[in-house]
Amino acid sequence: MNGRRERKHHGRRFDRAARVSVVAGLLFAGADAAFAEAAPAPTSVPAPAVDSTASTCTAKRPTVLFNRWQEDWSVLANPCVPHAPLDGLKYIPLGNDPASYLSLGVNLRERLETNDAPLFGIGSAQSDTYLIQRVEVHADAHLGQHWQFFVQLEDARPFGKNTVTSVDKNPLDIEQAFVTYTGALGGGTVKFRIGRQEMAFDLQRFIAVRDGPNVRQAFDAIWADYEYQKWRFIAYATQPVQYRDATVFDDVSNRDLTFSGVRFERQSVGPGDLSGYWSRYNRSNARFLDASGAERRDVWDLRYTGTQGRFDWDVEGMLQTGTVGNSTIGAWALGSIAGYKLDLPWSPRIGLQFDAASGDRHPRDGRVETFNPLFPNGYYFTLAGYTGYSNLIHVKPSVTLKPSSNLSLLGALGFQWRETTGDAVYQQGNAVVPGTAGKGGLWTGMYVQLRADWTIAANLVGAIEAVHFQVGDAIRKAGGHNADYVGVELKYGW
Repeated sequence: MNGRRERKHHGRRFDRAARVSVVAGLLFAGADAAFAEAAPAPTSVPAPAVDSTASTCTAKRPTVLFNRWQEDWSVLANPCVPHAPLDGLKYIPLGNDPASYLSLGVNLRERLETNDAPLFGIGSAQSDTYLIQRVEVHADAHLGQHWQFFVQLEDARPFGKNTVTSVDKNPLDIEQAFVTYTGALGGGTVKFRIGRQEMAFDLQRFIAVRDGPNVRQAFDAIWADYEYQKWRFIAYATQPVQYRDATVFDDVSNRDLTFSGVRFERQSVGPGDLSGYWSRYNRSNARFLDASGAERRDVWDLRYTGTQGRFDWDVEGMLQTGTVGNSTIGAWALGSIAGYKLDLPWSPRIGLQFDAASGDRHPRDGRVETFNPLFPNGYYFTLAGYTGYSNLIHVKPSVTLKPSSNLSLLGALGFQWRETTGDAVYQQGNAVVPGTAGKGGLWTGMYVQLRADWTIAANLVGAIEAVHFQVGDAIRKAGGHNADYVGVELKYGW
């Protein structure tokens, strides 16, 4: 009888989530007619393209970018550029200078997810089907070539989710609010940015905007960078935002956590690009399986990425030193992705991903070897969240196909081990799988991932992902079982 009530309640949740998802999809489709094809906008601050006397118009409409503050809508000051409905809100002149303008925008993401075994069914975790929704609106003001004022609000909510965490829910609040100054210096370009802002490095393995979960990660920060020819130098001092869901506009700087450092980027080092950074990660009350207390972690990172012919690669290594309480830190990680595109129909790309991260080998030895993934990307392994970047060895061959210019298909097979049996198995968000520390073997399991990404229009993207995880000895002996995940997503940007 209880089982029937539970299934009935679960069914009502699923129906409610499905109805919301369908309505959102219809709204997206109806709004699609308001937008045209667009070309990528430059990330620097160029002069507006105004040339009404030219016989041939080379200026193109901007596109909606992942970082909305990088868009440049001053091109709409050029009368030869094709206009779309509501362009009067994308480019609002502020005076006679075409480079001075206000631009408004919106993002909407809806994702329906089902996960039949969070934490592989260990403990109180239950099968769950729910809808997560994220709405973002922004205003982007440019005053000439030098000043930018950007404000973005976020409202993120789950519907029908059993367990709601800080990455699931954030009622209306300030996602970003910063001011940027851009100017010329010594033949290069200098930028200063202060305020609440998002930051991401490289493939976002370890420093990410956390776009996978519902609530993105921002930092209250001071940022400075200098670009000169093929070089870029960056310095940053930040406090990550602490997200609260009690009321609107209640997010604050995390007083117990700071992340600051310096970074360099160099283009055209051989066939690729080189980047690296040092950062200090300070946390007041850290807890690891083998230590607790104030965490003072130094992070040393180096990355090399590039393409040559049909071959592409991205390799990143990180070392971590410091202290947690009275224990010393000695941790490391290595991430790599490589691929080769075949000259065949559907442009198949054969890929291979390898990741490894240290775990704590000897409990109570005064040394913390568990790698801290810092601010990782929820997309990096899969959307299911079954894999965390600690105490890990991960091998993943894949095949990507492009049946058309707007459709991409991915099939992958992942194999996972622990780096050491002395430490636990970790999921996304550094969540410990209960009962795995010091027990079971190295083999964690394997998973199948299938994903399709469809660019429906320039401003509307759909995706579906399915993951089946076959647990190994380390998880099965802790009481875990196989897990399945399916996610269906629509993203709309204006």
